[in-house]
Amino acid sequence: MKNALVRCVAVDDEPLALDVISAYVAKIPALTLVQTFDDAIAASEFLRTTAIDILFVDINMPDITGIDLVRSLEKKPLVIFTTAYKNFAYEGFQLEAIDYLLKPIAFDLFLKAVNKALDFMEYKNQAKANLEESLYVSSEYRLIKINLRDIEYIESLEDYIKIHVTNAKPILTLLSMKKVLEKLPSTQFKRIHRSFIVPLAKVTAIQSRKAQLTSGKELPISDSYISFIQDWNQKVS
Repeated sequence: MKNALVRCVAVDDEPLALDVISAYVAKIPALTLVQTFDDAIAASEFLRTTAIDILFVDINMPDITGIDLVRSLEKKPLVIFTTAYKNFAYEGFQLEAIDYLLKPIAFDLFLKAVNKALDFMEYKNQAKANLEESLYVSSEYRLIKINLRDIEYIESLEDYIKIHVTNAKPILTLLSMKKVLEKLPSTQFKRIHRSFIVPLAKVTAIQSRKAQLTSGKELPISDSYISFIQDWNQKVS
């Protein structure tokens, strides 16, 4: 995907900000800037009829905000918010933005955000044909890539889930257990309790209705997910 031509649009009511983004895009061979807009309403009309890959959009604009612009799009491109204000970060997080860049934007941070977008596009394309090897979730206002092999287990915390990973702090994300299961390969990850999902490969033993993990952690297996024991026995037999 990084060798393909990725179509971009920039929206900002400040001409200088558009000049900066245009100059930065020109430095990245994989990108092409299809159009720039200093009017969010005109940008919205264009985006409803034109498919693009990445949208660079300011948040605090007259008429409609960048947040409202993104929300209004039926088919959303990957979004990188650009703004001078920090207080909109949570809204960007809810919309699963790839990144959130504060002005003035340094080129190295711009490039880092673009590379995350390109990686995510590659991930989505590969997932259509191959077994997924990673999971992307929004955490701390950023899109985080998690290698599936590093997941120890997933814990439910009401509206959030906590993804426990090897040799790193847990990752907290606003996602339901049902939604995260839809993102994971069903042959590799199983729910064993209303509060826990485990990778089959990390379960070393089952004793007293508890799954023992390679990390030494023990998690309960509830009556509703008792079929997990059979699934695990088939895998190890």
